[in-house]
Amino acid sequence: MRSIWNGAISFGLVSIPIKLVNATESHSISFRQIHVTDGGRVRYRKVCELDGEEVSQAEIGKGYEEADGSIIPITDEDLSRLPIATAKTIEIVSFVPADEIDPLQMDAAYYLAANGATAAKPYTLLREALKRSRKVAIAKFALRGRERLGMLRVVDDVIAMHGLLWPDEIRQPEGVAPETSVTVRDAELDLADALMATLGEVDISSLHDDYREAVEEMIAAKAGGAYEPAEAATEPAGGQVIDLMAALERSVQAAKASRGEGGGAPAPAEAEEEAADVTPIRRKPAAAAAPKAVGGKKSTAASGSAAKKTASGRKSTSASAKKTGSAAAKSNKSGATKSTSTAAKKSASPKKASPPRKRRSA
Repeated sequence: MRSIWNGAISFGLVSIPIKLVNATESHSISFRQIHVTDGGRVRYRKVCELDGEEVSQAEIGKGYEEADGSIIPITDEDLSRLPIATAKTIEIVSFVPADEIDPLQMDAAYYLAANGATAAKPYTLLREALKRSRKVAIAKFALRGRERLGMLRVVDDVIAMHGLLWPDEIRQPEGVAPETSVTVRDAELDLADALMATLGEVDISSLHDDYREAVEEMIAAKAGGAYEPAEAATEPAGGQVIDLMAALERSVQAAKASRGEGGGAPAPAEAEEEAADVTPIRRKPAAAAAPKAVGGKKSTAASGSAAKKTASGRKSTSASAKKTGSAAAKSNKSGATKSTSTAAKKSASPKKASPPRKRRSA
C-alpha cells in the first residue's frame, strides 16, 4: 500500500520511524454531471475573478479571507516554517482506557507501518506495551496543513491510528432529545430485550452494500444494451405506532421467523385473525328419547343407526350438523313407530286354542 505521510512516533525519548497508510477505502460509485439534452460532460472551470482568465492547478495557491473580504496569501513555505513539533512526528501525550474515547470523535483511520529494519524493535515494543496495558495512546500529529488529534491502538499485529476530532468540534445535542415526557413500562422493556436477544449478533464481515451492487448491475446492463427497467421494490412506509406492545411482539415473531425459529404465542392481532377464520360448531340439543318398544331388536337397531348418524354429524360443519340432526330425529321417530306397530300386532293377534284333553276312562 502506498504511504501518504512519512515521519516518526515520539514515545518519550524513543523515536519510531513509520509510514502512514490509509486503512480504509471508499467503494461508493461516483457519477459525473452531464447535459441531459445531449449527454455532454459538464465541467467546472476555475476562473480568476479579477481578470476573468481560466487558471490551471499549478497557478492556484492558498489564501485566508478576512472579514472585510480581503485575501491574505499563504504559501506552503509559510506553513512549513511554523514552530510545530508535530509537523513530522506523531507525539504520544498519554495512555487512557479505550472506553474513555467518545465514538463521536472518531475520524479517518490509518495503519502505521515500521519504516525500515531499525524501526522493527521499537515498533514491536510499543505494540506489545499497548496490548498488555489494554489502553490506547492519545497523540498529536500534523497532516494536510493542520494539526490533528489521534488515537493509537493495536489491530492484529499492526498499530492503527484513528484521527480524532478536537473536543470543541463536537456539537452539543441541544434540542435533539424528545421534549415530551414519556414513561416506558417494564413489559415494553422486556419485549425490547426479547427482540434484541432474538436478533442476536451478526458477523460484520458478512454485511455488504446491496445498493452499490444493484447500481453496478444496472450500469453493466446499460453498457451491454440489455437493460430493462424493473419496478422499484418499495418497502411499506412506517406509519404511526398505535400499539407499541403489538409492534414489539410482531417484531419478535418476525425476527424468529427470519432465523428459522418457530414456536411462541402469536401476536394479539394474529390471534384475533386466526380466531376469526374458525367456524364454531354448534351442537343441537338431544331429541326426546323415543318410547321403548316391546320387540326390542328393531328399535335397538334403529336407535344405533340414528346414533351413528348423529355422531358423524357432530364432526361436520355447522350446516351439515343441522341436516344430520334432522335426519337422526326422523330416523328415531321412524324406528320407534315401526317398533310400536310390530308390538301392537303381536299383542292383538289371538293365541291358538290348545285342543281339549281326553278324559281317561275309569
